[in-house]
This record gives sequence, structure tokens and C-alpha cells, in this order.
Amino acid sequence: MILQALNDYYRRKCDDPDPAQRLPLFGLEQKEIPFVLEITTKGELVQLHDTRSVNEKKKKVAQTFRVPQGVKKTSGVASNLLWDTLEYVLGVDTKGNPKRVADQHAHFVARIEALPPSARVDAGIQAILKFFGNFNVPQLEAQPAWPHALESNAVMSFRLHGDVDLVCQRPAVVNAVLNVPTDAEARLAMCLVTGDDAPIQRLHTSIKGVWGAQSSGANIVSFNARAFESYGKTERQGENAPVSQSAAFAYTTALNHLLRKDSSQRIQVGDASTVFWADRDSEFESIAVDIFGDPPKDDPDRGAHAVQALFKAIQSGKHGGVDDDNRFHVLGLAPNAARISIRFYHCLPLAELGERIGQHFKDLEMARGLYDPQYPSLKRLLQAVCLSTSSQPFGDIDRLPPNLGGAIVDAVFAGPDVPYPSLWLNAAVGRCRAEQNVNYYRAAAIKACLNRQIRRSSVTPINQPPEKEFLPMLDLTNTHPAYRLGRLFAVLERIQETSAGGPGKLNSTIRDRYYGAASSTPVAVFTTLLRLKNAHLKKLTVGQAAWFEKLVGEILDAVTDFPKHLPLPDQGRFALGYYQQRQDFFAKKPDDSTPITEGNPS
Repeated sequence: MILQALNDYYRRKCDDPDPAQRLPLFGLEQKEIPFVLEITTKGELVQLHDTRSVNEKKKKVAQTFRVPQGVKKTSGVASNLLWDTLEYVLGVDTKGNPKRVADQHAHFVARIEALPPSARVDAGIQAILKFFGNFNVPQLEAQPAWPHALESNAVMSFRLHGDVDLVCQRPAVVNAVLNVPTDAEARLAMCLVTGDDAPIQRLHTSIKGVWGAQSSGANIVSFNARAFESYGKTERQGENAPVSQSAAFAYTTALNHLLRKDSSQRIQVGDASTVFWADRDSEFESIAVDIFGDPPKDDPDRGAHAVQALFKAIQSGKHGGVDDDNRFHVLGLAPNAARISIRFYHCLPLAELGERIGQHFKDLEMARGLYDPQYPSLKRLLQAVCLSTSSQPFGDIDRLPPNLGGAIVDAVFAGPDVPYPSLWLNAAVGRCRAEQNVNYYRAAAIKACLNRQIRRSSVTPINQPPEKEFLPMLDLTNTHPAYRLGRLFAVLERIQETSAGGPGKLNSTIRDRYYGAASSTPVAVFTTLLRLKNAHLKKLTVGQAAWFEKLVGEILDAVTDFPKHLPLPDQGRFALGYYQQRQDFFAKKPDDSTPITEGNPS
């Protein structure tokens, strides 16, 4: 299913109207070439051109060219056609192994000479062969870019002076490449991707760009030990899962395209390198990246705008047009030594995609302050449950288990009743206790986790009636003891603040001293807090004291006893009760002239 979807995406991108986004044909690949040897038709060196430029992140990035597909590098000598490292192309030793370098260069030249006659007569090929015949190292050493190329054994290729394309991009060379079999010994079998009888790819091209995987690339399909091989297919590697040469090229090229550095369809969520694509071209093809990715500094509202655009399209019925049956794919990849593991995969139409993203933000919806975002980004939600450091004031996300972010994205697309990972709830509750503070992001994460657990338990038959889901704002009808105790703690803190002249007058409140114990072992501290409350009430006016006493009584009406211990989910309910009661104190009431209401003292 995944390889078929990637194969279809490759076929579509081959015909992309934008040449920059067009994928290479079978036998070719997109490759960054940092240095280009510009030569005349007589093989004379004009210059060693440095194609690198500084990008927005102040890093040098080489220009990308469409070149003949590279061979899979091993410990042996194997050269690419018309492009390779400096040692292969020029035979100049950079690592102190001149004999091996000589073999490499000889192999590089031999591949050029082995081209069919139709390609060898091309002016570019003739110029390269003349260049090798008159090779002059001192002339290269005089080039300004030579030290940089030599230092890194950089990848390079050839171009005729005055041309825009490389020699390997000239029509005669491209035709020769496309007409040469990639493996003369390939066996015919039915391809599992296309269903056609075709030559089978023995070794699949490596997938690059997966975070944490080997820098040289890793494989989704590979067999390198007898334990993985089928009977009768020992040491025949790719034949154990037959994929044709063209299909293997298609899916690996498409996936490498999606995982490229500047891809607008890729995000990094923990250790999961996640890519998105659609069956057909759509303006929403990269919307998930804007929604779940970290917004750029120059456009911090990009995520919110993307969510609003998606919701507007769903509500207006726009998805009922060209995108009605257009499926959207979400693929999460994680490193596993020399292989790549599939962390998750989902295939959804736009309407269902929008519904699941909408449910995610509905679960996160929470009463918020003026500067809190309506649609919080996943990165900020994860940072909120991490320990903050001097370099990461919002939270050091590297301290979290790397699979947490990917598990959250998986739950979002898996369905509205699929619980978020319990680790997210544990981390949010634990950070509330450690810092004695329940902020907007932690409260939103706790509410989302609990509501999904509640929905899942309501689907599963149990002996007791299902619990009511938590609302974004204060719920006066919620009688859960943990939620009520959280509300009570917020009221007791408010009484203390009011007796001192209002919020901000005290250096610390009962929250700074008692929150951890109150949220985990209520019986140990609430009797003490209620006694302190009586002393604080004496400093208030009669009206304020009466209002607070009434509010405390209404909250405790549903609490029969203070529990000895609250399990972790109930500690989350405590945090929600505390946060929502605090937000309600500062919320604007319908009529501020009312002397004493349920929401606030006058």
C-alpha cells in the first residue's frame, strides 16, 4: 500500500508543470553537485565553479542537478557515471591511499568509455576524454575553489563552457542512460507494486533524510541475513519481496524528494520524520506541515491560518469538488540502524482529514488568556511538559522520549476515539507538580488526553455509566471529586490573594507550597488549608467573605471525603479544576454591575 502510493506520487511528479519540482525519469536522480568543472570542447579547463550558495539558515547549499542514478556504494570500487567524488573524477588522493584512488579513477573513466557509440560521439563526452588526456593538476590548484573541494573530497561533475546543463544532462547521454539495463543479471518476476512481470531490483536505493538514520541512507526493503530470507531465495536479497527496478526507483525517488531539506511536505516530530502527500495535486497537500510544524519566526500565525483555511474548506463544502475522492497520505518514518521502520501510516480523504484535525483542536480547546494561541502548535505543547533551561525557556524538548511526538500525530490521524499516549498525560501532570503551575498548554494537553480516554471508555462496554467529557471552560455540573478539589484549591488561593489586596501582592501563595501535595494526597493538606482560609476570610469585607463561603460550600457539596491518594488521571482532573476555576475568576462576566454572582465577588 505505501510503496504503491509512493509509486503513484512519483508518476504524478514526473509530469509536474514546475520544472524545479519535476522528478527525474527512471535511471536519473536529483543530486547536489557542489563543484562543476567547466571545460571547452577541446578539453581545456576554464574554471572550477563553486555552485554553493548561502541559504536562509546561513549554511552553504549546493545546486541540485538531474544526473544519472548513482550506484549503491560498498567497500569496493564502484563509480557513478559522469559525476562522483573528487578522488573518482580526478584521481587525486585526499586520504592517503593512492593505489585505491588510482583504481577509482580508472573505473570512472572506464564507465565513460563503455557508453554506446551514440553517446561517445557527443561533444561533451569527447571534451571530457580530451580533458583526461591533458590532465593538469597545477592548473586545478590555481583555482580559488580547489582547496574547498580538496578538503571535503567533494562531489563534482563536468559542463561545457557556455552550456547551462551538465554534460550528463545532454540528450545523447540521457538517452544512453535510459536504455542501459541497471542489472544484466536481474531475474523476471511479478512486481508486488505494479503487478507486472519485470526485472526485479536486488538492492534498493537508500532513503536519505530520515532523522537519526545513517548519513549514507537506510532502507525500507532489504534482506541482509538468512533469517529474513524465504526458502529457495538465499542470498538473493530483493527477490524475497520482488519489486521491479522501475517501481523501486519510483518509490525511493519519491520518498527522497519528500524528505529533502527544503521540503514543504515534511516535518520532524520527535524521532518520526513525517511526510505528507496526496493522490492528486491539491492546495492542501502541505497543510499538515503548517498545522503541526513549528511556525517560522517571520510568520508565527501560519499554523492558525492553515487550520482556519482547512476548516473553512470543510464547512463550505469545498472538499466535495475536486478533492472529494483525493486521498491524503501521512507516513511516519523512524530510524532503526541500517533500516527504516514505519512508525505510522494513514490514508484519508480531505473531509475525514479535516474532521480528525478538527477533533484534535477541539480536544485541546481551553479557556485561555489574551496572548495564548487558539490553535497551539505541537512543538509548544511538547515544550510545555518539559523542563525549561536557560537556552530553552519554553522547555527543552530534547528531554522528552523521542517517540512521544510521533505517537501524538499517529493518534490524531488514527481517529477521534484513539487515546493520546499516556506518557503525554504523565509528563503534563508531572510538570504541573514539579513547577507548581498549571499553564494554558499543560491544561490543554491534560484535557485532550482525558477526553480521549473518556471517549474510548464509552465505546468499550463497562459496568458504570460513561464520564462526562471536560468542557473548555469551568463546568459547574462536573461533580468528580478530583475536579472539585482542584476548584477548591483555586478558591482557597483566591481567598488568600484577596485578603492580601489582590493578585500579585504576595511573593508566594499556597500554590507554591502545597500544590504538589494537594493534587496527589488531598487528605494531608486540605484540612490545614481550610483552617488557613478562616484566618484569611476575617480580613475581607462581609460581602466578600459571604460570597467565598458560599462558593466553598457549593464546591464541597459533591465531595464526601478527602481522598488519601489521587491516581495520575485524577491528578489531571485536579489540574483542570484548578486551571478552569482560576480562569473563571478573571473572565469578563455578562454584567459587571451585579453585586455578587457565581463568577466573582464584587
